[in-house]
Amino acid sequence: MDHPRSLSPAPRGRLPRRVRTALTALAALVVGGATALTAVLPTAAPASAASLVPVGSGSYDDALPAGAAGPSDLNGAPVGPKVTEDFTGPAPTNEWWSSLIFQRYPDNPYGENLYAHPATYKPHAGGLEMGHPRTPALVGGGLKYEYPHTADLTLGAVGLNAPATRVADSGDWTVTARWEGGPTLDVTIGQGLPFAHARTDGGDARVAFTSSPDIWHEDGSTVGATVGGNHYALFSPVGAPWSRSGNAFTAPTGGGGHYSVALLPSPDALADFAPYARSAVTGSVVEYDYDPGSATLTSTYRVLTEPVGGAASEGTVLAMYPHHWDHSDDEVPGLSYPSPRGEMRVALGTSFTTELTTQGIMPSLPTADSADHDRLRALLDEVLTEEQHFPSPGDTYWDGKAMGRLAQLVPIADSIGHTGARDELLALLKGRVEDWLTAGGGRGLHYESRWGTLLGYPDSFGATTELNDHDFHYGYLVSAAATIARYDRAWADEDAWGGMVRMVIDDVAATEEGMFPRLRSFSPYAGHGWASGHSGFAAGNNQESSSEGMHFASSTALFGALTGDEELRDLGVFLHTTQASTVTRYWQDHGGQTFPDGFEHDVAGMVWGDGADYRIWWDGGDEEHYGINYLPITAGSLYLGYDPEHAGAMYESLVARTGGAPQIWRDIHWAHRALSDGDAALDMFEAQWRTYTPEAGESKAHLYQWVSTLAEVGTVDTSVTADTAHYAVFSDEGTLAYTAFNPGTSPITVTFSDGTELGVAPGSLASTFGEGGGGDPGNGGGEELADGLLHPVADGLATEPVAAEGTVTVPDAGGANRDGAPPADAVVLELEGASGAFTGGDTAFTLPVDSGGSVANAVQVRVEYDFDGDGTDDRVETYHYFATNDLPGWEAYTQGSGPSSATGPFADLDGGTVRLRIWSALGSADSRVRTGGGEGATLTVPFAP
Repeated sequence: MDHPRSLSPAPRGRLPRRVRTALTALAALVVGGATALTAVLPTAAPASAASLVPVGSGSYDDALPAGAAGPSDLNGAPVGPKVTEDFTGPAPTNEWWSSLIFQRYPDNPYGENLYAHPATYKPHAGGLEMGHPRTPALVGGGLKYEYPHTADLTLGAVGLNAPATRVADSGDWTVTARWEGGPTLDVTIGQGLPFAHARTDGGDARVAFTSSPDIWHEDGSTVGATVGGNHYALFSPVGAPWSRSGNAFTAPTGGGGHYSVALLPSPDALADFAPYARSAVTGSVVEYDYDPGSATLTSTYRVLTEPVGGAASEGTVLAMYPHHWDHSDDEVPGLSYPSPRGEMRVALGTSFTTELTTQGIMPSLPTADSADHDRLRALLDEVLTEEQHFPSPGDTYWDGKAMGRLAQLVPIADSIGHTGARDELLALLKGRVEDWLTAGGGRGLHYESRWGTLLGYPDSFGATTELNDHDFHYGYLVSAAATIARYDRAWADEDAWGGMVRMVIDDVAATEEGMFPRLRSFSPYAGHGWASGHSGFAAGNNQESSSEGMHFASSTALFGALTGDEELRDLGVFLHTTQASTVTRYWQDHGGQTFPDGFEHDVAGMVWGDGADYRIWWDGGDEEHYGINYLPITAGSLYLGYDPEHAGAMYESLVARTGGAPQIWRDIHWAHRALSDGDAALDMFEAQWRTYTPEAGESKAHLYQWVSTLAEVGTVDTSVTADTAHYAVFSDEGTLAYTAFNPGTSPITVTFSDGTELGVAPGSLASTFGEGGGGDPGNGGGEELADGLLHPVADGLATEPVAAEGTVTVPDAGGANRDGAPPADAVVLELEGASGAFTGGDTAFTLPVDSGGSVANAVQVRVEYDFDGDGTDDRVETYHYFATNDLPGWEAYTQGSGPSSATGPFADLDGGTVRLRIWSALGSADSRVRTGGGEGATLTVPFAP
């Protein structure tokens, strides 16, 4: 969330508002032209040494800071998870059903409305109401559409009168609730499940309709009934028929205690549903597989079932959302339901599978050659000279935005060779991130064991008391950490700061239960997250800033990739790709199948369980209603432009509402406009760049780089993919531009689906246009060559001497003759973004090499120059190989014998690349090249400032 929301409790009625923590003092703050509210928040009190738990270089606090509040009810009283005695594992929150486990209201121990889709539910003392709203209502003057819960029946047990409802178990999108009062009742429900499966102990099954039902099928243990226009089937154990008394049906459930109620698309569907009536759902899990080679994410949505009370078909009935069936072949024609997300279509069995194309997640965009680099340098310097880079006192959200703002500037500074600014920005980020990742000071992280969550203090927006918005807040911290890792891999090691960063990620989206619940802030079946920790609203749960959820996803993918954790990278890809298939569909009605007739708005500020609302959590302008689902703008935001025509329509829609160009958060909207018309966005920036005030998480330097790059390359082209998780393709009237990022420590060649290849150095961003920067600051990149002397090291060419001595291993030739023909496993060391004037001299090198006691080995070198950094080598020099002797010890391989071949003339280096390629031309043994330590290898290139 970008601004404080409602600061006082709202009634649990038709128009709910997420309850926010009462704040002690308020002050006006003007942000980006909009008036917002901010709070004077206390900092976290220092923790005792005994409560600090070290994790690598960081730590967390396992005791609540003095004076701080943890998860609380509406009156501020501490609350624990409302679970049964046999419940195991950390408590899930931020679910569609979270009001069952988090008692927000002291007078309601049961829970609020539960929107499972297609069915809706509400718990009370006598059991669980079930309904199916089929027709939307427009409320709030047409600002919200909703499918409100209306009870058709109640699942219960004879004599049940429970004092509370508790959670007994849960899966990825299913939950089992328990009532204990006289008899015991367990009911398992889930998103996309038309069946509700009940078990009774100590009492017979009881289903009570809210009005007299129309019975159209009655056959012992199966009853078909219609009430309120909805069709249901009641299934009792075989040989235990239903008995009717008034509007209630009862059946002896025996030792097994199982019965089920199914919501049917029509009475004719009874035959399709009946085989699954006694296949009880016991859990749910999403399984995903990301294949970079084919740029494909395959997700399988699986339910776990067990047969009860007689023969049953394996599996159940699953109602797929539009973002499912649009990418799946598993639907059953003719069986569907209306829902707040559009038509849900039925699949039968244990699972269904979707297949999505992965469009790439970039850490930053290249800086266009056409951009004014001097202006960018000046804008970066303006940020660095600001008196305050972080808010005071700074909480998890506003500090996060400040870190995110600075993180976006680091690669820009790097790409234009402003290494001083890059390093100063990195130092600012490291200081603040490490501050948050170290407990015991004025800010830090506390582990709340009852809820299995990591709470940051100071906090805001109910992140600690209501467990709200953890993905929104922590995404900024992860983004900053990923930026640091891009330039300092050792910092992100598990035994350095990476361990704490992974804890932060696990709090939001752990893939396995341990300290944290699985996928807390992401609802895999819904395809997006839920913001409220407790879901204590008549309208269910809600999600406002879907874009901040996407920001967490892209940051997670990048941090995983940069630390070599493919499992974490794949998690980020899964979160990002899945949400990309839902955000524009459900928040912007992309495809025109979500918003109902009569809802006269092109966007929803918030998606709710029961529908969607144009409004947001504060009284903002139209620009904020649109922009809250755009910000923060990063290279992970390109999904907003996957359909440039739709993105353009959203911008024009906003202009039509406001009667002119956006005035609030204008930079956010210029950035969004660039996804459909980069030239127009750049023109708007150029006309106002000296006078506008950036949004709190934006900067003029980042916005200028963004709009100038997109003005040069055009719009996102999703028709071309690549064999890496980190790429983007753009099209300007059919002319394609390619870019890719290499998070690894070895050079790679990225192959695009149209056959284009792009070489990318370790830790660097390459493109067919502009400069991307990257790599270890100690290894150069984006800077003037001082004297042309370069120092080969394990992961590139350094512009400064390297103190640490090391070696580079050159793989053997396998007995083959590779004279003049470098193999795929050749050692490749390069320097990107280098500039310098050609001096008229020649290339020179000295490589201390050694093949040990092996005979008949030879090492060979090629030097390649790409003078303008466009990905094409302009000059290539291949040198005669050097035959090593069979005595251990270093021998000097130099350019003395001259090149065996040289192609292309010399020219000045302007943001270009110098590459040293080393391989074994002959022999069956590896060789080594000595690096660093004062006697290591050197490469001298004929360039000077």
